[in-house]
Amino acid sequence: MGFMSEFKEFAVKGNVVDLAVGVIIGGAFGKIVDSMVKDLIMPLVGKAVGGLDFSNYFILLSNPPADFKGPMTYEALSKAGVPLFAYGSFLTILLNFVILAFIIFVMVKQINRLKRTEAAPAAAAEPAPTPEEVLLLREIRDSLRKNGQ
Repeated sequence: MGFMSEFKEFAVKGNVVDLAVGVIIGGAFGKIVDSMVKDLIMPLVGKAVGGLDFSNYFILLSNPPADFKGPMTYEALSKAGVPLFAYGSFLTILLNFVILAFIIFVMVKQINRLKRTEAAPAAAAEPAPTPEEVLLLREIRDSLRKNGQ
């Protein structure tokens, strides 16, 4: 089997195609969650803690250069190369991860629930037979009860 035919067989397998689709959808879904955190949730969290832009919470680790004339914002200072301890940006990304993980957890839980409900009727249709040992022990128990022991 030649290299190209092996590659073709590998590339058209169902798992590879499913994985590719999953990666593409995951990337798009990640952008939706990023936007939800950045544009909807973090402004509310920032408002609750007294600021309007949570990403602008940072600590200067050194002073900006003397010729720096821009605003004292995370974006402007980062472009100027000023070292920052950007805990607000980190918290935004952390919250983004927690929300994404929670949504994936709920989705997997629902998928598993649907799989269980589809498989349940087939499994419940025929109960497993009672093992022979259990039947013999029941006979012994019943005979002892009859004899008063």
